[in-house]
Amino acid sequence: MIMPTLDQIRAFLGAKRLAIAGVSRNPNDFSRVLFREFLRRGYDAVPVHPGGGEIEGRTCFARLQDVGPAVDAVLLMTSPTVTEQIARDCAEAGVKHVWMYRAAGAGAVSDQAVDYCESRGIDVIAGECPLMFFEGAGLIHRLHGLVRKITGRYPRPSIGCSCQAAH
Repeated sequence: MIMPTLDQIRAFLGAKRLAIAGVSRNPNDFSRVLFREFLRRGYDAVPVHPGGGEIEGRTCFARLQDVGPAVDAVLLMTSPTVTEQIARDCAEAGVKHVWMYRAAGAGAVSDQAVDYCESRGIDVIAGECPLMFFEGAGLIHRLHGLVRKITGRYPRPSIGCSCQAAH
């Protein structure tokens, strides 16, 4: 699996309307914390969960294909086995950017889902936590980024890019 580039991360985070698939019904779950952070930062974040209903005062859609208006970017907070189905849903819904969340362990990353997305021209970020790339992120997220930089595992700009490194 190829390490994502800062350009991919910036492109994903540049989509101000996005879906977050796998947002938990539990308000204390990390997926909810992340969902609220996207909302706090001005994103038009759309929750996707098979149960539908409402999450954080927002209409929750059971499937990506039901989200209207459609989104170009989807953050996956699912198990790897569910990620594979969501990748197919992303292709069907015309999604251009997919981020498979991971902080520790496998997270949402599935090699099969990555391959599927890439074969359909979907830009994939396999791993990483978006909080590490937000301007003014909390101390723990900045430390996580610093450790990744020190160990050489922090995403870099694309070759030939004159972009500034993320914070």
